[in-house]
Amino acid sequence: MKTAAIIPVRMASTRLPGKILKLINSKPVLGYLIDRLKACKSLDEIIVATSQNEENDAIEEYCQVSSMTCFRGSEEDVLGRLVFALKASAADIGVLAFGDGPLVDPALVDTFVKMFSQDGSLDFLSNDFKTTYPPGMEVEVFKTAALMDAHGRNDVPATREHGTLYIRQHPELYKCKNVEAPSEQCRPELQLELDTIEDFTVIEAIIKHFSEKPLFSLSDMIDFLDQNDQLKLINKNVPRRWKSFRQT
Repeated sequence: MKTAAIIPVRMASTRLPGKILKLINSKPVLGYLIDRLKACKSLDEIIVATSQNEENDAIEEYCQVSSMTCFRGSEEDVLGRLVFALKASAADIGVLAFGDGPLVDPALVDTFVKMFSQDGSLDFLSNDFKTTYPPGMEVEVFKTAALMDAHGRNDVPATREHGTLYIRQHPELYKCKNVEAPSEQCRPELQLELDTIEDFTVIEAIIKHFSEKPLFSLSDMIDFLDQNDQLKLINKNVPRRWKSFRQT
């Protein structure tokens, strides 16, 4: 059984264009996410999945320099892009790591993949049906076959744009499980995702603080933010588009 992490990214973010290649300590944000996924013991491959639009040539060029697999597909049809990338990889299990979550905890990924593998009946496991972990810690694990099935059933562009959304919206078709955070990590008010320049300021501060400990954990981040109340406030009120798709 091959398990591949897939990172859907593009340069054309409306609120912070080019955010995935913005530099922190001379390394692009995408590089930090890749390094954290490389630390995972449960992954056989990491795929960067971007679109064929010309502005994303820069992402492919970074992947080439970094010896990373880069798949290019549709700009808007994210579901199709994910499916064809996983088919090209011949992966049995996909792990979705969001470009908006460059600080995802490798231990969280490994825990979720293990939980998914131990329950062979599951089609989909994630922590984003309901927000209990800090936003930016979203991880989704699923059977490639389930995603391919969703690809065949779903012809609604607005849903396909959100990748796995069709699976999450149809529990009658797919066996899904949501994982809620343990009490010490149940901090949904903390914002660890990257949508805006305010988010970038917070993420940059975290990365620079832990420059001598690059694989800092979610617990480390929580402790750091709890000691820096002003930093927590910077992106506290940033609107989040995902809120319309899940319980908060």
